[in-house]
Order: sequence, then C-alpha cells, then structure tokens
Amino acid sequence: MLTVETAAVIWMIMLLAVAAATAAFAVPRREAWVKRHRAVVPTPAQRYAEEVAVAADRAAEAARRSRAAWEVAQEGVDAAWAAFDAADREARRCAAAAVFPVLRQRRTRAEIADRTRCLHRSALAACRRKELSVAQLNEVLAHRGPWNPRKHPVAQETALRAAVREHRFTAYRIAMEREQAAWAEAEEAAAALRGLRAQALAASLETGRDLLSEDALRWAEQWSPAQPATRPSAEPVARPANARLAVH
Repeated sequence: MLTVETAAVIWMIMLLAVAAATAAFAVPRREAWVKRHRAVVPTPAQRYAEEVAVAADRAAEAARRSRAAWEVAQEGVDAAWAAFDAADREARRCAAAAVFPVLRQRRTRAEIADRTRCLHRSALAACRRKELSVAQLNEVLAHRGPWNPRKHPVAQETALRAAVREHRFTAYRIAMEREQAAWAEAEEAAAALRGLRAQALAASLETGRDLLSEDALRWAEQWSPAQPATRPSAEPVARPANARLAVH
C-alpha cells in the first residue's frame, strides 16, 4: 500500500509535469503574439507615401475652399450684372422722357433752393442704397460737372440715373475681376491637387512593390531553408534623393 508521503510525491510530480507542459505550450504563443504586435518600423518609401497622402488631403481641402470662393464670386458677378441691367433700363427710360421740351421760364430763388434740396435728397438717398459712390455724392453736393441745381427736376433725375448706371457698371467690372482672380486661384489649387494625387498614387504603388518583395522573401525563407533566400531580380523603383513635395 502507498503511504501518504508517496502519494504526496506522486501528486507533486504530476502537478509539475502539467505546469511544465502548460509553460511549453504558452511560450511559443507568447512569442507569436509579441511578433504580431511588435511595432512595425515604416520604410522610407512608406513614410514618403504617407507624407504625400497627407499633402494630397490638404490640397483637396484647399481646392474645395477655392472652388467655393469662386462660386461665391460668380454669384456676385450675376448679382452685379442684374443690378447694372436694371439701372440701364431705368436710365434709358429717364433719357427717353427727357427728350420732350421743357417750358423755359424765369426761376425764382425759392424755386432754385427747392430744386437744390431735391437734388441733394435724391443723391443722398441713392448713396444710402449704394447706387452712388461717395465720390459721386461729393460731386453732386459740390455742383460740379453735370450737377446744376438750376436744371429742371427731370434733367436732374436723368443725370442721376446715368450716374447710377455708371456706378453699377463699375461694380460689375470689379466683380468680374474678382471672379477671374478666384477662378485662377481655383485652377492653381486643382492643378496642385492633381499633381499630388499622381505622386501619392506612384508612392503607393512603389510601397506595394516593396511589400510584395518582402512577402516573397519571407516565403522563400520559409519553404527553402537549405538555400539562402534572395530577392527577386526585378527591384522596385526607388524614390529619387532630391524628391520633394509639391506643396509647402
């Protein structure tokens, strides 16, 4: 019969055997886990591809902003043209009404003062509506050029409508210049985006070839241990040493 001491020794030996077997199975798994979760150091080609991709994303955002700015400028051109067209129709209507002759008669001082106040009020109201510029308003208040307060109110209104048309046309030309500048900026941003996307595509293809070569090397090391594994003869195209990003 087995004594208590002998049974205890047998149990200790069995426990040690189970522990050793468990440790033997756990060590390879831990090594595999460490290899699988080990930080992968990117290659220079991969870092270059990531930089180009980030630059392409930024260029895409800049291109979207430039496109939005151009669309706003185009809407401004349409609004400026509509305002000029309305001012032109009004000026033509007043010019057609001024063709009819006006009875000439001697004007009193009170009538001249009333015409002066009417001209000033009309010019100030037009300036508040942004139909006249400040420079044009100064010309009206100073009675320079065609702004004669002695003229008939119809003639004054005709001159005022012509000045409004001139101001609207100037605003339209400024809007056109702004739209053209926004269009040129949007085209430059789009060209930069196309170039960066082409670089990003080339860099990603180069990185893919590097990864394919590494996989082939590991495959050769695994299935032909008796012979030294070599890389495929077709080497990937390396990035030039002086390659730079297209944007700063």
